[in-house]
Amino acid sequence: MASKSLQDLKQQVEETAQEAVTTAGAKVQQVVDQATEAGQQAMDQLASSTQDTIDKTAKQASDTYSGFAKKFGLMK
Repeated sequence: MASKSLQDLKQQVEETAQEAVTTAGAKVQQVVDQATEAGQQAMDQLASSTQDTIDKTAKQASDTYSGFAKKFGLMK
């Protein structure tokens, strides 16, 4: 009888340990997923900001060129 109780206790401990490992693994995966999403959002924002800067710089260069061209009579 004592052997059966020890065997049951051992099985309960193993099941509890397995549940803890499974839960911990799920939590770690959740953290990894959140970090990945945050990193992707940061990269998307950086790309958007960089493109905006490039567009503004190109427009300024174009405006500057047009100004010089008009000043020197190269454009009307």
